[in-house]
Amino acid sequence: MALALAAAGVVACGGGGEDDAASSATVDQDVKNRVEDQLAGSTGTTVEVADEPTSMEDWEALWADQRQAIVDRIKENGWGTSADGKSITGPEGYKVDLAACPAEWSETEGLTDTSIKFGWPAPLSGPQADFGALPKGAKAVLDHYSAAGAFKDSAGKTRSFDVIIRDDAYDTARTIPLTDEMLDSDRVFALATMISPGGLKTYDKVNQRCVPQYITTGHPAWGDPVSHPWTTGIILSYATEAILWGSFIEQHLDEWGGKAKVAALVMSNDFGKAYINSLKAFIEQSPRKADITLVTEGLEPAAPTIKDQMTTLASQSPDVYIAMVTGTSCTQSITESAENGMSDNIKAAFLPSVCKASSFIGKDKVGGDGAVSDGWWIVGGGTKDFNAAALANDPYIAWGRDVIKEAGFDYATSGNYGWGVGMGWQLAQIFMIAGDLPGGLTRANLNIATRTIDMTSPALISGVKYNMDGNADAYLIEGSDIAQWSTAEQQWKVDSVVELSGASKNCAWNAANGACA
Repeated sequence: MALALAAAGVVACGGGGEDDAASSATVDQDVKNRVEDQLAGSTGTTVEVADEPTSMEDWEALWADQRQAIVDRIKENGWGTSADGKSITGPEGYKVDLAACPAEWSETEGLTDTSIKFGWPAPLSGPQADFGALPKGAKAVLDHYSAAGAFKDSAGKTRSFDVIIRDDAYDTARTIPLTDEMLDSDRVFALATMISPGGLKTYDKVNQRCVPQYITTGHPAWGDPVSHPWTTGIILSYATEAILWGSFIEQHLDEWGGKAKVAALVMSNDFGKAYINSLKAFIEQSPRKADITLVTEGLEPAAPTIKDQMTTLASQSPDVYIAMVTGTSCTQSITESAENGMSDNIKAAFLPSVCKASSFIGKDKVGGDGAVSDGWWIVGGGTKDFNAAALANDPYIAWGRDVIKEAGFDYATSGNYGWGVGMGWQLAQIFMIAGDLPGGLTRANLNIATRTIDMTSPALISGVKYNMDGNADAYLIEGSDIAQWSTAEQQWKVDSVVELSGASKNCAWNAANGACA
């Protein structure tokens, strides 16, 4: 019987099946407690919401003040590169040993007097090629700020970004040599990595080389300021997202009859494993674990369709469906669940945070009048839907769309252009802060600017914070919305917002166990 269940991909209480490593995963109890406190017995926004600037001029003025406050804080506390040049210090015991960097390491490798060389392996081809819109969107923003002379540093040098984007086709076997090429041949100043498996296979090397690395995924491993101080994740942790899914299920169990079968389509890589292992861990420790059954199907990243897997999941008559996938598989989850009848009886269906865009769920994508999308849920990572028609008057969204258009792209064709605009904004702010520190733009200054960032991100829903604090807070974004899609309005309608800054424990990733140590 156990063999039959494993073969069918059915697991209960968070253990067994093809992801036995989940038994080593644990739930971040502080995060869980804060989620429960903020969501218990309430609907609607549960965090303080501030008025946003009403023009880009006001936004830029706010950011200038916030950047100056960060620079002042660093200077007043004497953080940054030590007098002997052997370490970087920061808040809450944060320290980086520069003496451990390679003998040939340079603070300014990849910089000239006029340029910043920035490397970016990214999926430009294959089934996940839509992700290529992300670095293109970020480059458009960095080019915009470069043209405005925004990257003039305290040493008087004004530089422009030289973003090198090369195709890894969402294939770790290509990400690794491309990263090597950018480190060894291009000699980039800093780089970005697009996929969780590629990040896990390169971040040891990148940190040994003391090169700043920004990863556009929510794998929990990026929250490791002690062993991997040069690597930063830029979206909500998948582990936190799983806690929010689990909390939602717990809250609704009784109204669903006291029990729930949860069906998950899981991408068969480190991205998918981070999701499923975290959800299994949540179920295992839940006081309602006996009432929750988990049914899973795996999906190869290169798979063009998900029909077979969705048919199998539908045959299990689940109460909840969660898409632990990305790209086109998000839209396919909606259309396939409608076609195979799953959506007729399901209580709740979730897209992942990485698909928070109208371009994945809107009627133009799913077809017809868009009714098959109505009522789908998302733990959206706190991000605004860059593609939503309803946000056309948001000054940041309008500005970002213009920047994308000026770069020769159509933002409406991909939600990843919006993600790219958000990342371009993040990089621009961090680089400007680093440049304003004593000595101008250096890798060490970029490191400490990243670890002390505390700003208001225009890409996030009001009330969701954007900050880090040395060793005490290693995740840039810890807040999220829980939202439901409205076909009539063609937008995500926010049901609740939680803010968890500083709650997440640091994560020393144990690859053997597939969990934070």
